[in-house]
Amino acid sequence: MLIGLLLPALGFMLIYFGYGMLENSGVVSERGFSPYFRERTSAVIAICLNLLPLNKFMKARATQSMRGIVLATVVLVAAWVIYFGKYILS
Repeated sequence: MLIGLLLPALGFMLIYFGYGMLENSGVVSERGFSPYFRERTSAVIAICLNLLPLNKFMKARATQSMRGIVLATVVLVAAWVIYFGKYILS
């Protein structure tokens, strides 16, 4: 479960700050996007990073490790929906 929480957290930081660097250099812009677009998208991509260790554990038939990754992913998705749902559904 620890991998399932740390990998998305590190991935979010890399994606979010990488996007910020691109914006500062003028490559991308936030203009015209809905509120919290960068944060929402970065979080979804970071949560999807859990597919990498999940696939590895599935090939190794490590069911307990898979269960931990899936549990962490479900918790992160629920947190995402609770936090960003009001921006999506409005």
